[in-house]
Amino acid sequence: MPAQTILVADDDAAIRELLTHHLEREGFAVVGAADGHAALRRARGAADLLVLDICLPGVDGYDVVRTLRREERNVPIVVITGRVDEIDRVLGFELGADDFICKPFSPREAVARIKSILRRSGAKIAQPGPVLRFGRLEIDAGAREARVDGTDVRLKPREFALLLELAGNAGVALSRDWLLQRVWGFDFNGDERTIDVHIHRLRAKIEEPWQLPSLLRTVHGFGYKFLRG
Repeated sequence: MPAQTILVADDDAAIRELLTHHLEREGFAVVGAADGHAALRRARGAADLLVLDICLPGVDGYDVVRTLRREERNVPIVVITGRVDEIDRVLGFELGADDFICKPFSPREAVARIKSILRRSGAKIAQPGPVLRFGRLEIDAGAREARVDGTDVRLKPREFALLLELAGNAGVALSRDWLLQRVWGFDFNGDERTIDVHIHRLRAKIEEPWQLPSLLRTVHGFGYKFLRG
């Protein structure tokens, strides 16, 4: 079964990274948005649930909720807020929010609430993903871990997502543009060299310390390919 997609919309990159890490460990696919305009664009796509900060730049969270409900989009919405006043919660629920999480929050509690809302909405919770094995290297999609000889090499969430995309297409050359879209999202405005930097980090964490044969091959002028071994 395909992983459920959670859209995390928050202008705080640390919160997006924290929630992404915990949600991906539970088998969800996660996309991010740093402002209200991006949140609306992505929520109109394939998101199964939206985690939404109220204080977003561009279009605030309440207007995002109001717009989606006016368009009769029934995606479940969990609002993150630093406001504790009852009137803010009442307004959110009246607009169509499904739940509230107050800052500071426990990421484990946030994941539990997300799962609960998905169950209530009738969505099936994603099951842990497969374990890909390439000699001494294991890539565990469910646990979000890359292990060499059984030891977790402790990749950051984006590093793991890049490795998983490449290993899941072992033997296939993937362009930098493809990798940016799949791992960073269609609205990513950075440089393609971001891919090169992350590949360098993967090699430094996986190949070099463990003296593994080269697994990540550069396809000059195009992108990268994961070797089957």
